[in-house]
Amino acid sequence: MKQVLLNLARNGIEAMPRGGTLTFEARASDDSVVIRVADTGVGIEPGLEIFNFFTTTKPDGTGLGLPISRRIVEAHGGTLTYESAPGRGTTFNVTLPRRVGGR
Repeated sequence: MKQVLLNLARNGIEAMPRGGTLTFEARASDDSVVIRVADTGVGIEPGLEIFNFFTTTKPDGTGLGLPISRRIVEAHGGTLTYESAPGRGTTFNVTLPRRVGGR
């Protein structure tokens, strides 16, 4: 999970070349934990399959970070989704199952 959060933070920072706000939020319900990583950057164009390998919006990007992050989250029984609006920023949601008595 550390690698996932580092990747989402780095992507958010890189999406705000002129500055902006990067926000982390976490909330828990009876059955899950949701971590939200939101930026006020350039956003993602609709229809771009950002979770496909080698898809990138960055001139020097590899297109590996988000697909690998999604697979890490899925390996923990969770989901990685996003909401975005061009020019308004992007919010990623990491949703993980919550285990009673577990971590």
